[in-house]
Amino acid sequence: VNWEQNKNSGAAPQLKGARWFSFDEMRKYTNNFAEANTIGSGGYGQVYQGALPTGELVAIKRAGKESMQGAVEFKTEIELLSRVHHKNLVSLVGFCYEKGEQMLVYEYVPNGTLMDSLTGKSGIWMDWIRRLKVTLGAARGLTYLHELADPPIIHRDIKSSNILLDNHLVAKVADFGLSKLLVDSDRGHVTTQVKGTMGYLDPEYYMTQQLTEKSDVYSFGVLMLELATSRKPIEQGKYIVREVMRVMDTSKDLYNLHSVLDQSILKGTRPKGLERYVELALRCVKEYAADRPSMAEVAKEIESIIELVGVNPNSESTSTTETYEEAGAGNGKHPYVNDGEFEYSGMFPTIRVDPQ
Repeated sequence: VNWEQNKNSGAAPQLKGARWFSFDEMRKYTNNFAEANTIGSGGYGQVYQGALPTGELVAIKRAGKESMQGAVEFKTEIELLSRVHHKNLVSLVGFCYEKGEQMLVYEYVPNGTLMDSLTGKSGIWMDWIRRLKVTLGAARGLTYLHELADPPIIHRDIKSSNILLDNHLVAKVADFGLSKLLVDSDRGHVTTQVKGTMGYLDPEYYMTQQLTEKSDVYSFGVLMLELATSRKPIEQGKYIVREVMRVMDTSKDLYNLHSVLDQSILKGTRPKGLERYVELALRCVKEYAADRPSMAEVAKEIESIIELVGVNPNSESTSTTETYEEAGAGNGKHPYVNDGEFEYSGMFPTIRVDPQ
């Protein structure tokens, strides 16, 4: 796509499945980017709620001046999102690339991020069954990216702030900005500079720079533990994976996990299937990628756990770690060192490198 194509003639660059919006349209739909329309912000910039002339609500992600993606990265995100269609993936409506602005227009997902729900910010009560359903939805979305997208797509930044919840609390995987196409499927990996979020980041990928679908599986295992505990992956220097392993005792009730679990899921009825759930999460975070299950296997096991609880896995659901980027050779040191201390200060070099 030639992004500068005929910009004075009124002709707009088009991508199949994604609509081009002018900057003036974006300004109009967000009430001139009004503060009242702001629904989120981050290192990338602001997210605004907008309304199209049809009445359809959209979320407009506007990149800040300091965090503009390279044209390649921006185009990659648009091409990825316009090609994938699944109920557990956020749909792209269109984009704006004009007047020095980069904006992505997504379907509006009304109940915010999973992180907001786990921290209590959204006011949504996440009981055990809801958490299982959210886990399954996110797993199905990732399975689609890994197994049904052609070529396969590795998300590379799975975390609770990248899982959105709709009106029925159906999980939708969002933010494909760091995604990589696994073009050479025979090799099974992409060699790339390390990007992701510390705490969720696959240590094997961190050390070798070889990104595989199993890197997403590792991040997903951390996400599962976050769902069970409502704790950030790294909190006060403690790493969630090690904390769960430290207290876990399979000979005891609920595997002796009472002290690390979110107490709200222990109220009332016993959380059925929790032991199998934690076992699955710990298989996902195995040190070596080859020892981890595929996302399809993860989704199948979660379906089985939900059936054990006595719920149909196909029914509708009921109605801060630091970003890390590094260029150069693989990192010989393990990102989560062994004895209580972490190679994590919250301050990592953020070297901006355009994708290869």
